[in-house]
Amino acid sequence: MKTLKRTIGTIALAATMVLTVSCKDGNKNEPASMSNEMHQESMDDKDDMTMSDNQDAKAEAILNDYFNLKDALVGDDNGKAKELGNTLAKSLKSFDASNYSDNEKSELNDIIEDATEHAEHISESDIKHQREHFKILSKDVTDMVAITGTQAKLYEQFCPMYDGGTAWLSKEENVLNPYYGSQMLRCGKVQREIN
Repeated sequence: MKTLKRTIGTIALAATMVLTVSCKDGNKNEPASMSNEMHQESMDDKDDMTMSDNQDAKAEAILNDYFNLKDALVGDDNGKAKELGNTLAKSLKSFDASNYSDNEKSELNDIIEDATEHAEHISESDIKHQREHFKILSKDVTDMVAITGTQAKLYEQFCPMYDGGTAWLSKEENVLNPYYGSQMLRCGKVQREIN
């Protein structure tokens, strides 16, 4: 075990030295064409950032709609949850995964398709059924965040009582249970922080 640690440490040290030296040497006597290429890459990065920001905005809109739906379920508001399920379904349908790697794109498309189906069911159901779909929707949204990331700090919360144990996401550390609402509002705990 000591040999493995020592080997890994040596490799890490060597890699750091190579990167440090190559970064210092990279700026010396840089030809003009190289400078122009770097400027072009910089411009391309800005375009990519704009597209990425647009994708981030769509992912954040999905999260926002999800949190509004969660709050409606916390408040036992079936009518509001129906409306917000429909809103979330529209946000999910507008998400475009084309800027992600092939594997991520495939995963995201599957997640979005499944989440959209559950959001649509929520928009047509009684509150008990809405909560059943919210359980799966919460897993989908958590899986989406694992790929897209988020700018906000999120809390994955867990209720051991609902359906053998169920998680959901929240913007607040304070537990407000969407699966039981006023019946057991504080049932649950923070399982982990995301971001």
